Amino acid sequence: MKFSLTIEDKTNILLAIFVAALVAANLLGSKITELFGIRTSVGILAYPITFLITDIIAEVQGRSKARSFILAGFVALILTLVLTVISVKMPPYKNFEYNTGYSAIFSNSIRMIIGSITAFVLSQLHDVWAFHFWKEKTKNKFLWLRNNFSTIVSQFIDTTVFMFIAFYLVTPKYTVPFIFSLIIPYWFLKVVFALCDTPFVYMGVKFLKTKNNLTPRLRSGRNELLNIDDK
Repeated sequence: MKFSLTIEDKTNILLAIFVAALVAANLLGSKITELFGIRTSVGILAYPITFLITDIIAEVQGRSKARSFILAGFVALILTLVLTVISVKMPPYKNFEYNTGYSAIFSNSIRMIIGSITAFVLSQLHDVWAFHFWKEKTKNKFLWLRNNFSTIVSQFIDTTVFMFIAFYLVTPKYTVPFIFSLIIPYWFLKVVFALCDTPFVYMGVKFLKTKNNLTPRLRSGRNELLNIDDK
């Protein structure tokens, strides 16, 4: 008796990875590190995964399904925000000694929160649109090209929107030229990550396209349990 994941199972796994990476990037992103001499948020390790996942979904299941992932991510961010605010505002137990540090870590300014959510939605919607634009232009060829072209521009949109909403004129120092001086190196790192994830796009597409290997008997039993028809 053979068993393997159905395309629905695989899609749900990718959705879980997408939401986990998105929430992790936002919760962990307040820590600053240095990569290749560039000061950057540690969120850069998780956030590019979201573009990788939407490109895989867009390639195999289409624009509509990819947009449903964006909606799921948006809902996850809003829920995480609400729960975080409530958790920070709740009074600590008398023996809890770390409330100041806890609040410092999980309290972001309203501008940063709005900037993060706005940048996510705009950049992801552009990524899905651009991916299909290049897919039509290349007549379904050159997956690597549409993956990178769509992601590189989308990452620039994400970085620019976030930086300006979160930091523009927060102090007199944060002028347009100064913000762009922060955007360009940070975006450069995102481009590097986008280029490096190209092999994973091919692997993800192959993973999602693999045919269902459930035996007829097992598939029938599974569908009977779920009360669905095999189509």
